[in-house]
Amino acid sequence: MYGMKQDWELEPRPRHFVLEDYVGGQPRWCTGCGDHAVLGAVQRLMRDEQLTPEDTVVVSGIGCSSRFPHYMKTYGFHGLHGRALPVACGIRSRRPDLNIFVATGDGDCTAIGAGHWIHAIRYNMKMTVMLLDNHIYGLTKMQSSPTSPQGNRSNTHPLGAFLSPINPLSVTLGVTNASFVAQTVDWNPPHLYATLQAAHKHDGLAFIRILQRCPHYMPQVFAALQQDTSHAVLLTHANGIPLDDDVARMFKVKEEHDPSDILRARYQAERRDGIVLGLLYHNDNAERYHEYSAAGLGMSAADKIDVVQETMDRFLV
Repeated sequence: MYGMKQDWELEPRPRHFVLEDYVGGQPRWCTGCGDHAVLGAVQRLMRDEQLTPEDTVVVSGIGCSSRFPHYMKTYGFHGLHGRALPVACGIRSRRPDLNIFVATGDGDCTAIGAGHWIHAIRYNMKMTVMLLDNHIYGLTKMQSSPTSPQGNRSNTHPLGAFLSPINPLSVTLGVTNASFVAQTVDWNPPHLYATLQAAHKHDGLAFIRILQRCPHYMPQVFAALQQDTSHAVLLTHANGIPLDDDVARMFKVKEEHDPSDILRARYQAERRDGIVLGLLYHNDNAERYHEYSAAGLGMSAADKIDVVQETMDRFLV
């Protein structure tokens, strides 16, 4: 009837998402792999924050952890080895409306992807980057990675790794314009979740190193830390990772740490008397490249053609 709204003109009904709205394919990781815990935490975070699945994208490179997009019912991009971060930066440049999560491994990020890692930190484009660090190449069956402990035996170093491992926290904190650097573990769900939640709310690139179990190839690497929390140093501060008292009580060693102090953050990353867990560094005032790369998004196709033509005309002889 004339004057009545058509069906396609009606306001959309409010949507409420449950956990199943984010659950994709059946994970094929090994039993006991820490990737399962990280996947569950990310799905719970998306449900609690009510992130629209079609406005969320998970980007990965190559490796066990990089199968992450297959197990999420969101958009996903399973890229090339080491190339997750430039893909994510490209997405952020042209789709600033999306929620972006990056899943990468210690080989994918700190070896073949090291150059992209450094520049992505400097660009500080809004995204949550999860470095799942199990100290080994798992997908290709136990080769040393840059984070493998010195002396660790693998198929590429049967007599033990010769060099000391790279420290992803120290490297990240040494890059100009780093804005959010944290560390957590896959086997403490409350701390893992709280860290991911703080990272998601950060307006910049949030880098989280997640110490992740690989029971098949590296069953011993985090055994002491799992069995005795005195090997960990829980960083506490009003501006740090918020934790309930019952969760904080699980840790025997706590230390007040101001995450705005980058020099102290670098000390925390390098300390040898315990593995730090929590927020090492946070700077909301760091520059964000996506504020510049999003220029021209509102231009019409005709305007874009005119700009291209004008630019090409400058090269006329």
